[in-house]
Amino acid sequence: MRFEFDRRGFLASVAAAAAGGFAAPAFAQDYPNKFIKVVVPFAAGGTTDIVARIVSSKLPQFIGQPVVIENKGGGGGLVGAAETARATPDGYSLGIAAVSTIATAPAIQPQTPYDPINDFTPIINLAATPNVLSVHPSFPAKDYAGFLAEIKANPGKYSFASSGVGSILHLLGELFMSATDTKILHVPYRGSGPALNDAIAGHVGIIIDNLPSSLPFIQDNKLIPIAVAAPQRVATLPNVPTFAEVGVPVVNRVAFYGIVGPKGLPAAIVQKVHDAAKKTLDDPDIRKRLEETGSIVVGNTPAEFAEQIKTEYETYRKVVVERNLKPE
Repeated sequence: MRFEFDRRGFLASVAAAAAGGFAAPAFAQDYPNKFIKVVVPFAAGGTTDIVARIVSSKLPQFIGQPVVIENKGGGGGLVGAAETARATPDGYSLGIAAVSTIATAPAIQPQTPYDPINDFTPIINLAATPNVLSVHPSFPAKDYAGFLAEIKANPGKYSFASSGVGSILHLLGELFMSATDTKILHVPYRGSGPALNDAIAGHVGIIIDNLPSSLPFIQDNKLIPIAVAAPQRVATLPNVPTFAEVGVPVVNRVAFYGIVGPKGLPAAIVQKVHDAAKKTLDDPDIRKRLEETGSIVVGNTPAEFAEQIKTEYETYRKVVVERNLKPE
């Protein structure tokens, strides 16, 4: 779309701004008129990247311009998230926010280069992924009641693997121990892959992981699921209770993947991106592809997503303080 400069309209906008009656950039109504970059703060191939690419495959149809995914890994997601926080608030540089970048990492890392609550404009939570606590088949218990009894009787005897210090999987374990007054040793790995390898080999008896990456091993009976963190029981594991069902609802927290912009993103742009993303999520093919990853389609409002971010950050910050957790 070719841009025509409207001098009188521009001067009127400046005058309105000076009078305090205008809060958005003068030409937000023309958005978008070029491609939109969406920064994924992790390397290609992970769940965050997969969700972003599924949505971006059809988002241009509804937003009216190409959508380009840019993977910007590093610092456990902090590098890419910081780029989004520093971007010009014009709607052409957006980012994918995950629980680790918007809640758990900032909660445990005092040097996070942005404020997770105030440095972003929440737009829409695209999807959420259940998490699962599983044990190696050699573990003495095979259900939640037996699992809880075993770890209560043997504080500090068992260890749980996670994808790293400050990850949602690590902090879910800390939340679980706090809520159940139990002690399990944390063994951090550099990602879910290495953690799964050791859990499957029996080098560590317990693992907390995203469901999509653990599910194939659960289905092959190489891991035994004990409880899932999900709004309700998941279709692929109908006999496995949620943490809410077994009496520890604080642990019943999912990973999520949403679109955010830098702070100060005009409301008109937020609405355009939100509406286009919501139409994308309502597309049967997109919904099917997301659900096949083990994800739950969300599609909430900007206000609901903002409240969710605040709640997740405050929850994880509380457990970090209570348990005196430190970054690596």
